[in-house]
Amino acid sequence: MNAARAINHHADHPGFAGVTGVLCGLAFLVVGRAKARLAADVAQVSPVDHVVDVGCGPGTAARVAARRGARVTGVDPSSTMLRIARLVTPKRAPITWGEGTAEALPVPDGSATVVWALATVHHWQDVEAAVSEARRVLAPGGRLIAIERQSPENATGLASHGWTRSQAEAFGALCRDAGFDDMSVSESDSGKRAAWVVSATRR
Repeated sequence: MNAARAINHHADHPGFAGVTGVLCGLAFLVVGRAKARLAADVAQVSPVDHVVDVGCGPGTAARVAARRGARVTGVDPSSTMLRIARLVTPKRAPITWGEGTAEALPVPDGSATVVWALATVHHWQDVEAAVSEARRVLAPGGRLIAIERQSPENATGLASHGWTRSQAEAFGALCRDAGFDDMSVSESDSGKRAAWVVSATRR
């Protein structure tokens, strides 16, 4: 797979910091709601779950999972995003926030039942290492879910921040090779943009 088709084709993104990070974080509070609900529905989140939200941003999906009774760990490399998440989250919410990356999650081995990444895998530095890390923190039978918006084959700029079908399928194949079963790649029209949903279960 060439660079234009890499699963993490925006791994060189500079991240979210400073004023730009704050503005993006505030925007993400609004635009991330549909994917958050979709992820919670796909994972069938319930009070028995510990959800790890990789690249949690301002915490929209983490709060959705917490409202469904789950214990949540929100992880993001941006201290700016985590600061916003803490400010807008009720103090009693069962959410722990931690600075970290997909490749180094601040979560104990086998402690999660769900790991999800919403519109973030295309930014990961090392996708194979991150999938291996997700497998480490998931208990057997735990679910890995990645949701990315559908992107046209030759998209550039903002429109390219997503996946083509081949990129979604490539991520699914990587999960299967890393020790996940029941892998599926499906489409969703939730929200304003169609999305790819890749899910797999840890052996």
